[in-house]
Amino acid sequence: MTTTPTKMYLEIVKKIRSIIVEDGLSSGDKIPSERELSDRLNVGRSSVREALRALELLGLIETKRGEGTFIKDFKEHHLVELLGTFILEQDKTKTDLLETKMEIEKTCIQLFAKKADVKEFTLLKEMIESDEFSRTDFFKQMVTLIDNSLMLRIWNIVNSYALIITKDIRIENDLFNSLIQLLEEKNANEAILLYEKHFAEIVVSK
Repeated sequence: MTTTPTKMYLEIVKKIRSIIVEDGLSSGDKIPSERELSDRLNVGRSSVREALRALELLGLIETKRGEGTFIKDFKEHHLVELLGTFILEQDKTKTDLLETKMEIEKTCIQLFAKKADVKEFTLLKEMIESDEFSRTDFFKQMVTLIDNSLMLRIWNIVNSYALIITKDIRIENDLFNSLIQLLEEKNANEAILLYEKHFAEIVVSK
């Protein structure tokens, strides 16, 4: 089977990442030279150069003239923002993203009503007593407390993209209290209706 240029390119990027992990490199460390990577991966230098260029465009590495190429001390949300400028160009994509986020959070509400005990409800109530918390903080805490690591990871990614196109909307504490009360009463259906009315984010098409 013939390997397509795109597939080969992605494989080289993955292998360079593996080398960085294998060599125990971290932010600020110098990565192997283009020649060394070419020899270790048994691929042409031009292919390695293209893969390195892609990693640099993503902000993962930086080249210093006369010194070499180094791993950047990047923040994950910067990468999300960069990718978001390409992914979230169309209103349809934005709407799809927020619909996905809404469904994840509604599922989270259902699971919280089902699984949470007194301790979890206490932690949630303590959060909203603070003046410095946001809608994002509230739902992140809720997703964390239901103890589903996969859902938390998915929500974190989706929420990061959503914050590019929406603000972390301000919601009155009374509404958070009402939501928690419905969850304590195991009334997930009413809690979801309240969520849809006051907590769900929407994109208005131009």
